[in-house]
Amino acid sequence: MPPVVAAPCLPLPQALRPGDQVRLVAASSALEEAARLEAGIAVLRDWGLRVEARSEELVGRRWGYLAGGDAERAADLHPDSADASPGLLACVRGGWGSARLLEGPLDLPGGWLLGFSDVTSLLWHRVARGQPGAVHGPLLTTLAAEPAWSRERLRALLFGEPLATLQGTPWAGGQAEGPLLVANLTVATHLLGTTHLPALDGAILILEDVGEAPYRLERMLTHWRLCGALQRLGGLGFGSFSGCEEADGRADEPADRRFAVAEVLGERSLDLGIPVVANLPVGHTPGNAALPLGVRAGLDGRTGRLSLLP
Repeated sequence: MPPVVAAPCLPLPQALRPGDQVRLVAASSALEEAARLEAGIAVLRDWGLRVEARSEELVGRRWGYLAGGDAERAADLHPDSADASPGLLACVRGGWGSARLLEGPLDLPGGWLLGFSDVTSLLWHRVARGQPGAVHGPLLTTLAAEPAWSRERLRALLFGEPLATLQGTPWAGGQAEGPLLVANLTVATHLLGTTHLPALDGAILILEDVGEAPYRLERMLTHWRLCGALQRLGGLGFGSFSGCEEADGRADEPADRRFAVAEVLGERSLDLGIPVVANLPVGHTPGNAALPLGVRAGLDGRTGRLSLLP
């Protein structure tokens, strides 16, 4: 097999400065708790950012289980032309709904776009179009509950300061460098075969998920293998898979009749011939380390380290 040529990497956008504007984005499920949203907004304001006062509007906005109709949620991503372009689009929660917005025109403004989980759809859409600034990191409803190191990491990233290397558990040796992609496994799986999928060739892919039983994780990773997606990667990392063992519903059966999450992830990845690292601090379990998508990264399968490279 010929060597994989990595896709081009993206630069970081202009760093934020105190006084820059933050736009609230409710692109997914309906908001039900204002307190956690206000706590996240308070963190951003402590950093000197100007957060628009729309929390009451967004908490009361609903269309079924979504945070408003598609047009309303898409409008969050397209600030009024009369307003100054925001330095940061901060997604308020996950759940489901952001992928629906990819059906219409979605010309995202410059600057930074922050979120994870369901927001994977918007982050990957941005990278697929060669637009920098997508950050896989805490939502505004999860930010205040993050440990101090995780909040500080996000602040440092947005304000243009260096980021520390992340430590995971080495599973398969070797080293790889390439563009960094981070995603919720379930959401990213449903982008396979669409035009919103970033280039996977030579990429360092970090996956996480929540509440998916091991057999469902195995089914999704098998789909990635069958369509050749995992085989195109330069390196693979796994973050947290919280609540996945509990979602199995087979805990009372003998161990030889079921698989643990780690067994599934390892069996579906360790024969790929690329570095594999597990237990990275990324995902639905605090802390959820902020990572910029599309930038050049290095994954060391011998030491378990994930680092951002110049």
